[in-house]
Amino acid sequence: MPQGPSGTSSVASRDVRSWPMKRSFRKDLSRRLIDAMATAVIKRGFGPSQRYLLTVVGRKTHTPHTTPVSVVIDGSARYLVGPYGNVGWVRNARRAGVVTLARGGRSEQFSLAAVSAEEAGPILKRYLELEPITRPYFGVPADAPADAFQAEVASHPIFRLTPTRSLRT
Repeated sequence: MPQGPSGTSSVASRDVRSWPMKRSFRKDLSRRLIDAMATAVIKRGFGPSQRYLLTVVGRKTHTPHTTPVSVVIDGSARYLVGPYGNVGWVRNARRAGVVTLARGGRSEQFSLAAVSAEEAGPILKRYLELEPITRPYFGVPADAPADAFQAEVASHPIFRLTPTRSLRT
């Protein structure tokens, strides 16, 4: 473990240079299969309660695209996190300004608002607790303080979800 300024090696004394390198996301065949299985499970209302199917209209094709996502719930506020960076659904959602989240036969439409870096720290930290599999895509360790996650908002966009209407599927 890296040495801190006083020669000690503790989580608190690790400096930023010792934090892990981020991995780049690529949607390969195995990821597509995992997403297909997750989609089937979420459609039926099974799996972890934070998982939903996000549908957003494509910015180029103008056709709906659906992908599994995890929502962070903090009191009455709900947040959508882009754990793999500015991937297709993030760019589409930003352009559309509205998304639909579905789970187990129920769906709801939301408008999106970008979250500031100051607000982002605790939300990203909570996201990593909910979805530890995304850990390699972050440049800070999971045990870092919430304010260390503020710099990550540039590569992990966060949107506050505001309900616009409920739909029945």
